[in-house]
This record gives sequence, structure tokens and C-alpha cells, in this order.
Amino acid sequence: MRDRKLLGSEMGRVPPSLYKSLPESGIVLVLDNIRSAHNVGSAFRTADAFKADRLYLCGICACPPSAEIHKSALGAEDSVPWEYRESTLSLVEELRARGYYIICAEQTENALPLQSFRLQKGSRVAVVFGNEVDGVSQEVVDAADGCVEIPQFGTKHSLNVSVSIGIVLWQCVSGNL
Repeated sequence: MRDRKLLGSEMGRVPPSLYKSLPESGIVLVLDNIRSAHNVGSAFRTADAFKADRLYLCGICACPPSAEIHKSALGAEDSVPWEYRESTLSLVEELRARGYYIICAEQTENALPLQSFRLQKGSRVAVVFGNEVDGVSQEVVDAADGCVEIPQFGTKHSLNVSVSIGIVLWQCVSGNL
């Protein structure tokens, strides 16, 4: 079977200038002390792919403009709205007050397996992703409405944060396709 790859012009993508005018998804991403600019850039690119409404960069987190972010974001740092916040915990409290359900992508005693998580159509969720070594801070886990865990079957007990973002965002949007 021969299958021709699509050209970029055939994929029906919206130009960056129209991204912000698309309907809201109800999904925002919160990066809790993500130190690698390449991981932040990947978060921007993945947020764009799944039409996240906003990306919050918190604490010790690389921020645009940055050549390293741009290298992995491929310009998504210009299409996805973003804000820097000093305190992840304060942001989480603010988002909850604005009606967001707060979940952390983290391995905890009571984490819900990701495949069991379903985002209700029309709901608003803030998904928190943590530091490359320490994960989401315990104070933010304590303040969240819940945690989801990506099942893993090998010898490692973690994934790169940018990979985790892609997997969790896919789960958030796949139930509403």
C-alpha cells in the first residue's frame, strides 16, 4: 500500500494569527518549576497542537523570548497565550476561584489512572506538570482537586515532562472529539 505524506498546506491548520480566535477548549496548563527551556518549548508546541487556552509558567521556569524555547516550540510561543507567575500555589488558588478543576499529573497514593480520567464537555481544567526531578510540589498536590497518573510498565517510574504533557492533553481532548 502506498500512502503519500500530506504537505503542510493540506493539513487545514489555522494560521497563528487565528489561534486566539478559536473556541476555548477549557484547558490550561500550569508548569511548576520546569527548568529546561527545551521542555517549556515542547509544552508550548503541544499546547498549540491540542488548543490549550493558556500556558502558565511558574516559579523557576524558562520564559520567552528564548532561543532554546523557540527551537522546540517552533513559534508556538507566539500563538499560545502565556503568563509568568511567581507562585504556582497562588495561581492554583486563583484558577479554582475562577471555576477550574485542578489536577496534577503526579504519582500519588490516590492518583487516578489516566485512562479513567474523562474531562466533561464544557468543563474547565487546569493541569499542573512538575519539575523534571521533583515533580509537582507537595503543597500544590495538597491544594489540587486530584491527581492523574500515567500507567507505566517498564523499569522506570517517570517520563520526560514534555512527553507527559502530550499524553495527558491527548486524554483531556480525546473524549470530546
